[in-house]
Amino acid sequence: MTVSNRPRVKVCCIQSVDEAWMAIDAGASALGFVSAMPSGPGVIPEGLIAEIARQLPPPIATFLLTSRRDVPGIVAQQRRTRVNTLQLCDRLQHGTHAELRERLPGVAVIQVVHVTSEEALGEAEAVAGDVDAILLDTGNPTARLKELGGTGRTHDWAVSRRIRETVPVPVFLAGGLRPDNVAEAVRVVQPFAVDVCSGLRSRGALDPVLLGAFFRELG
Repeated sequence: MTVSNRPRVKVCCIQSVDEAWMAIDAGASALGFVSAMPSGPGVIPEGLIAEIARQLPPPIATFLLTSRRDVPGIVAQQRRTRVNTLQLCDRLQHGTHAELRERLPGVAVIQVVHVTSEEALGEAEAVAGDVDAILLDTGNPTARLKELGGTGRTHDWAVSRRIRETVPVPVFLAGGLRPDNVAEAVRVVQPFAVDVCSGLRSRGALDPVLLGAFFRELG
């Protein structure tokens, strides 16, 4: 694949220090750590998140995926784990992002928008001014058992492209990305970064063969 601006890569669902360094050595500039979620893969204890994050070099963005919606709870999670980026996987009330940025100076705030329909465009526009970036994923926060990511499913990339063209902040693209479709996803959406979890894992572990193939497809 040839792209003029190769997107950055965030490898999510990191389970150990060894997986973290495997992803970094392959070229990842960001790593995702999943805290308690109502559903989906990759959850690890906050103590392990803190242990891994502590051993990583400062240029690497360390993302805490959180399903919490209350400021005190989210702030407490960040202080326990010491990550430098918050990935807010559920919808938050208006004003929450500003309060988080005030309480946690220097910590980036990324809002997930689940692309279930064209309504995601309005949702992204509404929150874009309050966050450092938007992450477009495949999920359903209104389901009886909330899906807040890690589904392994793709969504309508045409909607994601429209969001990327509209919002004034960087866009991460997630949702069912794999070595065999990431080139097309990047061609269509042209995101700032791509985010991958299940597409690089086999038998519960980060797969070095899939990891290498994914980066080769990005050129």
